[in-house]
Amino acid sequence: MSEEQPTSLLSKVFKNKPEPRYLYQSAVDKASQSPNGHLDLFLRFLLGLSLQTNQTLLRGLLTQTGSSSRTNQRTVQYIKKKISEDVSPEKSINLFHCLNELNDGSLVEEIQQALRSGRLSTDELSPAQWSALVFILLSSEEDLEVFDLKKYSASEEALLRLLPVVKASNKALLSGCNLSQRSCEALSSVLRSQSSSLRELDLSNNNLQDSGLELLSAGLESPQCRLETLRLSGCLITEEGVASLASALSSNPSHLRELDLSYNHPGDSGLDLLSAGLQDPQWRLEALRAEPAGVAWLTPGLRKYSCELKLNTNTVNRNLHLSDSNRKVTRVTEVLSYPEHPDRFVGCPQLMCTTGLTGRCYWEVEWKGRVDISVSYRGIRRRGHSDDCQFGRSDQSWSLECFNDSRYSACKEAFSLMSRWFSPYRITHS
Repeated sequence: MSEEQPTSLLSKVFKNKPEPRYLYQSAVDKASQSPNGHLDLFLRFLLGLSLQTNQTLLRGLLTQTGSSSRTNQRTVQYIKKKISEDVSPEKSINLFHCLNELNDGSLVEEIQQALRSGRLSTDELSPAQWSALVFILLSSEEDLEVFDLKKYSASEEALLRLLPVVKASNKALLSGCNLSQRSCEALSSVLRSQSSSLRELDLSNNNLQDSGLELLSAGLESPQCRLETLRLSGCLITEEGVASLASALSSNPSHLRELDLSYNHPGDSGLDLLSAGLQDPQWRLEALRAEPAGVAWLTPGLRKYSCELKLNTNTVNRNLHLSDSNRKVTRVTEVLSYPEHPDRFVGCPQLMCTTGLTGRCYWEVEWKGRVDISVSYRGIRRRGHSDDCQFGRSDQSWSLECFNDSRYSACKEAFSLMSRWFSPYRITHS
């Protein structure tokens, strides 16, 4: 059965020649109910004509509708009410265009002010405000080049609310955002969309598991998918998920160029499938990262990167006391009688570990008082109090300073990179 034509829909809107405000509200309803949005542009045009200024410009060409500023204000309020009903993202975007036609930008300005001031809290946004944020981001070329979900909220709810922005973006950074299979299903629909601009997708460090990758693969195998880079590092994926991915790439092999599956457990069979794809002339895949790999990387969360650090007793400053099998460090006023050693810190109350760190590493530190927790090159100077001896004061190290009053500050080359308040007295590093 053929779809109902726009003319017949419009005749239903206007058949009883209602008052202007009811006419506009009815038109809003009809456009909102349209499954494919074919009345959207007409609705904007109609509402634009309702403004007295436009009717004055078109005097002689247009019959006066009797529309007044009061009628337009009622229409504005009606549209805002529709937006607050949590309509689909596509419908809400068109409704914001309608508000523009009626010269009302109050919802958008409210969110823009919060963005400019850095006080936007997505935890408190209403459905209408979420829609306003989507509308703003879609109007910004800068935001559409690289979309970083963490700028707004590292959560699945935020991703689902901002999905139209992901669809319109060239690059989406979604790493470590607590995403699940639900997000994979939504992203799969983005990949299947003919209008999607997405070319690079980073989903690393989310517990997607094989079931999530299977959902995502349904989008990757679509001939509409144009994704060129996919990062799935640390997503708890095994050979079962890799098999789904390899099957999807075999169905649509002509676009993906870079794939990161490091910190997963693809197994020998999974690696064989991907290696075969690299040799297939139809595949465009040029870069595959699958190491490190193994069952150890199937631990959820950051603890999959945990490492056991051992203190290097030859580096301990003489004002630091070791206890609890060299796992606890306490600063003391007395000078302890450690033997001379070229690696020992003389001047700065510091020490280092024997374990070198490579790749991704995670460890935890329990503390009280004021401490510095640092990452340093071995070449840092050991004698004196100058900046090139102190952690976080040169290009040889990075330091997290923890204070008594529940503050912490990250430092490098004597500059504070960030400063925050926090509650717990346990620090995790990764």
